[in-house]
Amino acid sequence: MAPEKESNGLENYAFAIDGRFCDLEKDEEGSDLSEEDDKNKLAYCVTDTPPWYLCIILGIQHCLTAFGGIIAIPLILSQGLCLQHDSLTQGHLISTIFFVSGVCTLLQVTFGIRLPILQGGTFTLLAPSMAMLSMPEWTCPAWTQNASLVNATSPEYVEVWQSRMRALQGSIMVGSLFQVLVGFSGLIGLFMRFIGPLTIAPTISLIGLSLYDSAGMNAGNHWGISTMTTALIILFSQYLRHIPVPFPTYSKTKKLHTTKIYIFQILPVLLGITLSWLICYIFTISDVLPSQPGQYGYLARTDLKGDVIVQAPWFRFPYPGQWGLPTVSLAGVVGILAGVISSMIESVGDYHACARLSGAPPPPKHAINRGIGIEGLGCLLAGAWGTGNGTTSYSENVGALGITKVGSRMVIIAGGVLLIIMGLFGKIGAIFTTIPTPVVGGMFLVMFGVISAAGVSNLQYADMNSSRNIFIFGFSMFSGLVIPNWIFKNPDAIATGVVELDQLLQVLLTTSMFVGGFFGFFLDNTIPGTKRERGITAWNKIHLDDSSNTLESSEVYNLPFGISSCLSSYTWVRYVPFLPLNAPSSQDKPGVDSLEAKKQPGKPEPSHIIRSVAL
Repeated sequence: MAPEKESNGLENYAFAIDGRFCDLEKDEEGSDLSEEDDKNKLAYCVTDTPPWYLCIILGIQHCLTAFGGIIAIPLILSQGLCLQHDSLTQGHLISTIFFVSGVCTLLQVTFGIRLPILQGGTFTLLAPSMAMLSMPEWTCPAWTQNASLVNATSPEYVEVWQSRMRALQGSIMVGSLFQVLVGFSGLIGLFMRFIGPLTIAPTISLIGLSLYDSAGMNAGNHWGISTMTTALIILFSQYLRHIPVPFPTYSKTKKLHTTKIYIFQILPVLLGITLSWLICYIFTISDVLPSQPGQYGYLARTDLKGDVIVQAPWFRFPYPGQWGLPTVSLAGVVGILAGVISSMIESVGDYHACARLSGAPPPPKHAINRGIGIEGLGCLLAGAWGTGNGTTSYSENVGALGITKVGSRMVIIAGGVLLIIMGLFGKIGAIFTTIPTPVVGGMFLVMFGVISAAGVSNLQYADMNSSRNIFIFGFSMFSGLVIPNWIFKNPDAIATGVVELDQLLQVLLTTSMFVGGFFGFFLDNTIPGTKRERGITAWNKIHLDDSSNTLESSEVYNLPFGISSCLSSYTWVRYVPFLPLNAPSSQDKPGVDSLEAKKQPGKPEPSHIIRSVAL
């Protein structure tokens, strides 16, 4: 089916696909509810199965959409792990995070929230991880900062970075157990009652702001290249996003024809990085960039890590404990907990947004509990495999559902399988390590800025005309910048006489998101204010909305492979927070059609499902 046209003649959909759309319910006069709703129709809803080739194509797109966030995390962590000059190991880390992201995606879509939502590395764990690695005992030796002194295969150097990775792994694994407990016990609802916009806004914003040093350090290697990268990403994502590009396609009905694809809206980061990468390559072979290591702009060359691709193995299977037996420190665990809590609350919002965009009913409590629990299990697996990070739901891919108008979870399953395949081929991870650092810095400028703004956007639910709210947010933000900065400059200031307590305070007080989030949480829950003023009323309406135990809801969120049906006969199921309540089947209730039956050609979809598609 060809996509509908807007008044300006542009196609509404990123892909012209041969599939039916979820039909709008007709009103009494037989006309559509609104012509404006035409652009919100879905080609495939959450329970549909598109053709296999479409699953692969859109699965690749979801992988590419998450590409920027996934590879950015190992590249940043490499600085704290003393791996700046070991590109081969960086490639192994990228391959590992690809593999684990694919495994966690399959677990989440199959047994977790069961919505089309991709899993990947999380920036909420990056800040406490870097704070932990900045402690005096984990500070990188001076010789690891000199490329000429680094021998990547020497036992001494391997122990330097692997000891830091093992400490990070253990902290992530123990911290993830808290998320598993909160999810599967149903405590996430209790957390959401006390945590509102004035807690989340400074917490998320300070994730991006605290990484300004990493962005500036990479971009400063060649400001011209990094500025060009930033400008290209801004051009593609903001100015050209509504401009379709014709691509030749072939179908049995139309034969060879052109289809307009909103390529700039789908892949702005990838296009910006690729084009800047190509320009750096041209400058390198034409000797425009300096060839001496000490000169400004040398790190923008593309031939600095050319041997990495040759050295990387074609096939490499990541496995748990590949860097050794993880170790645990109290300071690291408590720091990771701050990131885990932020990740949980952010994911709840992603679940509701994903349900709206995929044509599904609002997620019930048991599905949210199961989704948070599976994310905790994903963090546990990420720690065991040694990614140096955890996993969370990717908001970027939720937005991609609204672009492609394909909300099928089979597409995300295809994307998860592709991520696993990418993680098994070592040369794919090695290729990404050859991106010049100024190009990475330009990408960081955009990504970290968006993360900071995403945190501030949560204030839309609170009354920001209130002096109370302005004080809480301003004080929390400023404290989250001032206190960690002072602790970094005065690392010996904390001396309680108890080494473990010193380490704990060192990690917490150098984690900006913890400091800002703590002050936001404490002040918001102690300073008098109405729920409407605090934004709790609007926040709960958005994030704590629950769907009834409807037949449509059960078909989307119940466990697969008939597990829910097998458990429905047991009365103890109602006491398990992550299992669906007993619901009658369509055979038991005459006159109530199943979701599949309502999607027969020529029959309208249920109105409450279709209206939830609109943003």
